[in-house]
Amino acid sequence: MKTQWNIFIAFFRVGMLGFGGGPASIPLIQKEVVDNYKWMDNEEFGDMLAIGNTLPGPIATKLAGYVGYRIAGIVGMINALLASMFPTIILMIVLLTSLSGIREFDWVQGMTAAVVPVVGMMMAVLTWQFIAKAGKGLGWTKALLMIVILFIFLQLLNIHPGIVIAVLLTIALILPGKVSDAKSDSKEGNRL
Repeated sequence: MKTQWNIFIAFFRVGMLGFGGGPASIPLIQKEVVDNYKWMDNEEFGDMLAIGNTLPGPIATKLAGYVGYRIAGIVGMINALLASMFPTIILMIVLLTSLSGIREFDWVQGMTAAVVPVVGMMMAVLTWQFIAKAGKGLGWTKALLMIVILFIFLQLLNIHPGIVIAVLLTIALILPGKVSDAKSDSKEGNRL
């Protein structure tokens, strides 16, 4: 029962504090899952996030569902999903009924403007963690080259992220031996 309560509290907090949608919730989920409850480590969280981003649908609910299922089965999954969605549903009902009357107040506009840098900083920290993981896994030269290429594809050529992800997954499936060979070669080089 304590496990179910912990799952509920962890994802309820994420639902309450995840201002800005799913991507803004990712650092909060990481804090709860990795740091607070230690249900998984950073590497496993990164793998879960990478796979979750390749699937359709909101990322926060995918992560909640997976973590809940992994920790406590079907009941844990339902618990985590409800806990992550409940605050949003209640707040949307309350805010949408009252927002039209208060949106012109300066304090409402100031509150909204003040949250944007906080969410931006949380996303920047998460981005740096992924870049550092890529640098360790691929090597810094390959990781930085890949970042530049992905920036060109996504921002300058305006290629849809789904296409880029599909191509990268296809390459990973076609060339799995070369990736594992490169990792084992680098490990042997480190031992020497």
